[in-house]
Amino acid sequence: MADSLNCDLKSLNPLQLFERVTEQGEKVRALKAGKAPKDEIDAAVRMLLSLKLSYKATTGQDYQAGLPPKDLVLINNGTTKEGDEDFVDPWTVQTSNAKGVDYDKLIVRFGSSKIDTDLINRIERAIGQKPHRFLRRGIFFSHRDMDQILDAYEKKKSFYLYTGRGPSSQAMHVGHLIPFIFTKWLQEVFDVPLVIQLTDDEKYLWKDLTTERAYEYARENAKDIIACGFDVKKTFIFSDLDYLGTSSGFYKNIVKVQKHVTFNQVKGIFGFTDSDCIGKISFPAIQAAPSFSSSFPQIFNGKENIQCLIPCAIDQDPYFRMTRDVAPRIGLPKPALMHSVFFPALQGAQTKMSASDPNSSIFLTDTPKQIKTKINKHAFSGGRDTIEEHRKYGGNCDVDVSFMYLTFFLEDDDRLEQLKQAYTSGELLTGELKKVLIETLQPLIAAHQERRKQVTDEVVKQFMTPRKLAFEF
Repeated sequence: MADSLNCDLKSLNPLQLFERVTEQGEKVRALKAGKAPKDEIDAAVRMLLSLKLSYKATTGQDYQAGLPPKDLVLINNGTTKEGDEDFVDPWTVQTSNAKGVDYDKLIVRFGSSKIDTDLINRIERAIGQKPHRFLRRGIFFSHRDMDQILDAYEKKKSFYLYTGRGPSSQAMHVGHLIPFIFTKWLQEVFDVPLVIQLTDDEKYLWKDLTTERAYEYARENAKDIIACGFDVKKTFIFSDLDYLGTSSGFYKNIVKVQKHVTFNQVKGIFGFTDSDCIGKISFPAIQAAPSFSSSFPQIFNGKENIQCLIPCAIDQDPYFRMTRDVAPRIGLPKPALMHSVFFPALQGAQTKMSASDPNSSIFLTDTPKQIKTKINKHAFSGGRDTIEEHRKYGGNCDVDVSFMYLTFFLEDDDRLEQLKQAYTSGELLTGELKKVLIETLQPLIAAHQERRKQVTDEVVKQFMTPRKLAFEF
């Protein structure tokens, strides 16, 4: 029995080991509180001590409740060059690999689960329709507890969606649309409530912005989000600077999370230093709070047991690993997550898009001419140096940004595969592939701009007013 346990533990990564220790600790506390027989408690304690020893042997550090293994991620990409590694935290994404971050290694390091064919097929059976292209193409590639969400849905139990946006600039780019496009699809196929958090407080704390400017950006970004086509009867969008002062449920959950996470823990998770302002240190609790239905009493009628599903880019996962660790200790359900890959900058997957660099991405305010110029001039090519070489050897879709963008935005799977084969064989030239992307993005962004023009301040106010949605709880 002991040998099989040790064998089982050796197959776990540090984060999975951490979660096993945490769960066993909760079990010991429950047994003691329930006055279980002494031999049962002793056996559970022995198991806890064994898990803690395994954790120390694996990580080189003692287990500390609420302090997972360090979440700043350095992943070797299988190369021997120093510096050839991925670095991921909630504010920075860096890789030296032209193909982008190694997501399989990221799954192992973060301790999440791969969205595999079985899960995609199960989603298809549950909703009775073809899965979204983001699922079919591995753009949403990792999850936590999505199987639990499907279990609940199949038993006619409701859940709700939560995603967000940090409004750091007035204009959003096409990469910012990814979580909202997917969240809108999830909301429609599962028919569930959605809350969208605009973290204007975070941007005030991290950026050189006034609170007034941060709130203004939040409202402007809300217009782009609404223009994705969300249903006002089923969607609540809120600014932290605005909503926090009006909801006792929201603030109570923030305080509960704050009480159960120490300064040492947030330093370990987020890399904060002694010179960071205390607002940054307390902010993770604010991003955690919308994971709990009791933060929205007007929507969920005060119920605390409605599970939450969070679609987000995987760099936001440290916030929700902290949330999932705290949830059982404050008597609330753990949120489930679905993680997306990062959207590449025009200059290549190893560089990061920046709102301050207009040439790093296609912005939702760009004209058709600007879109064409940016793609032709700045989109990193996987083509060869000369037409002759390209015809002979073909292009590399793994590093070609135009092809990457088409993977996100071209709906037709067969057309995408045809383009891949033609480009890889050398039949299709880089300029021709860029032309396909231009012709895909120009109408998409023009349509978005038209929808955004219809989003008046009054429409924004309707979405951002705390209210009951079209669901009974």
